[in-house]
Amino acid sequence: MNPEHALDKRLLRRSFENAAAGYDAAAVLQHEVCRRMLARLEYIRHAPAAILDAGSGTGNVVTALRARYPQATLYALDIALAMVRRARARAPWWRRLLGGGVVPVCGDIERLPLRAAAVGMVWSNLALQWVNDAPCAIAEFRRVLAPGGLLMFSTFGPDTLKELRAAYQGTDRYTHVNRFIDMHDLGDMLVHGGFADPVMDMEYVTLTYNDVRALMHDLKAIGAHNVTAGRRQGMTARASLAAVERNYEALRRDGRLPATFEVIYGHAWAPQIRTTAEGRPIIPIKAK
Repeated sequence: MNPEHALDKRLLRRSFENAAAGYDAAAVLQHEVCRRMLARLEYIRHAPAAILDAGSGTGNVVTALRARYPQATLYALDIALAMVRRARARAPWWRRLLGGGVVPVCGDIERLPLRAAAVGMVWSNLALQWVNDAPCAIAEFRRVLAPGGLLMFSTFGPDTLKELRAAYQGTDRYTHVNRFIDMHDLGDMLVHGGFADPVMDMEYVTLTYNDVRALMHDLKAIGAHNVTAGRRQGMTARASLAAVERNYEALRRDGRLPATFEVIYGHAWAPQIRTTAEGRPIIPIKAK
C-alpha cells in the first residue's frame, strides 16, 4: 500500500465518534447495502449460535439479525465507542438489563478482541475499506469463525468516488480519497486466508447531488473524513476547492452531479475440520 494512503486510526475513531449522533439520517447508501446483504441471506441456510457484526456502526442490522437468528448472541463491534453505545441501545431494554442478546464491543477489525472459533458468522457491512491491512483483517475473521462458519461482507471497490478523485487531480499534491481494493484481489485474499468457496460480485450505485459541497457534507456526516497520511494537514485552500468545483461541474448531467460507488459483496466459509475414521483431524501439508 502507498504510505500516503495509510489511515490514521486515531483520527478515524474520532471521526466516527463525532458522526454517531447524526449517522443514521445521513447513511442512505450504507442502509441500502445492508438491506441488499440481508436479502442474500435468504438463499443461505445457516444457523449460527453467535454472530460478529464487524464494523457495526450504529447497529443498523441488529434488529434484522436478531429477528432472523433469535437464539444467537450478537457481538456489535465498532472502533468508535459512541457508535457501539448506539448499537447497544437498539436491543430491547429487558435484554440490556439481563445482559443477553446484543454484546457491545469497542475494538479494531484488524485485532479482534474475541477468542478463536468464537462465532458462527461474521457480518461486515462497508467496513473493510477502513482497514490498513486487509489480509490481516480477513485472517482475523477466519480466526474467530468456528469450522463451518460463514463470512458475509461488503466493501467499496476502486471506482468508488472516481469523480471526486478526478476533480482533485492537478489541484494539489495531497491525497483526498481512500484507496479501495479490487474485487478479484479480495477473492484471492479470502483463499489465501484459509476460506473455502468464496463468492464475489459487484454493482455500481450512483448518487446525485446539487453541488460538490453537498457530497462532501454527506461524507462528513457519516464520518467518512479524509484520514489518510497524505492528506492536507490544515484547511483546504479556497483556490483548490474552487478548482475542484470547476472540475466536477464538467460531469453535471440533467442538472445533477454524480458520485459513483462500486459496491463489492462477498461471502465464504470457514472449512469444516476433516477427520479420519478414528476421529483424528486431517491436516493438509502443501509443499512450497
